[in-house]
Amino acid sequence: MPNPAHSPVLTRRSAFKLATGAAVGAFAVTTLAGCSDDQDDAVELDRLTSAAESARRDSENAAAAIALLPDRAGALTTISAQRGEHADALEAEIARAAGTYADGSAPTTAPTTSSTPPQPAPPPDLDTLRARLTESQRHAAELARSLDGYRGGLCASIAASCGTHVVVLLP
Repeated sequence: MPNPAHSPVLTRRSAFKLATGAAVGAFAVTTLAGCSDDQDDAVELDRLTSAAESARRDSENAAAAIALLPDRAGALTTISAQRGEHADALEAEIARAAGTYADGSAPTTAPTTSSTPPQPAPPPDLDTLRARLTESQRHAAELARSLDGYRGGLCASIAASCGTHVVVLLP
């Protein structure tokens, strides 16, 4: 007589071992993936912080340059305002990613204290301002290529705006 194929019986103990192993494996994968995402997000936020600081600095430089170039006051005022808006938008994205409290305030770090206030830099000339805006455009374009979604689009828009500042407003 032919011997029927023997199929293993799944006991409660073996089912429990399988379920426990699957749960531990899923937890490990989720934990490792979460760490990677947290590190990637931290790197992105550092890069966005750098872009926000650059935008704020460009805004201040354009406003300061009005004293040297009063005939370009209209263009410099526009650049200062728009670079300030870029800084605000980047800072808002950084705050959103960091999370906010129920009252709408963002977490803050301990304030740094400096015994000597920084000396204001002299107003940049037109060539220096163009060079700084060109560098800001390059940096924002690099960020746009490396980021996804809203952050990538924001940086692409900022890069386009900086290019317009250099080519159209400061020819």
